[in-house]
Amino acid sequence: MLSKETLDSYRRMTPGERLALTFEMIQENTPYLLAGRSDVVDRRFELLRRENDRRNERILTALAAMRTSSATAHD
Repeated sequence: MLSKETLDSYRRMTPGERLALTFEMIQENTPYLLAGRSDVVDRRFELLRRENDRRNERILTALAAMRTSSATAHD
């Protein structure tokens, strides 16, 4: 969990600053993601894919619920 101060500093960033920070973190962490035997790297990326899929599913579910509640509020 990020501290309130860290979250506040991220919120003050421009979209360009956040994108630059993202690219910097990707560049710094790529060697660690690719380190190890190929089966270990494959498992690591499979785990990342599953985590991303779960997060995306939760986002889509929340958006669908918002649309549903918005549609029923207007009826």
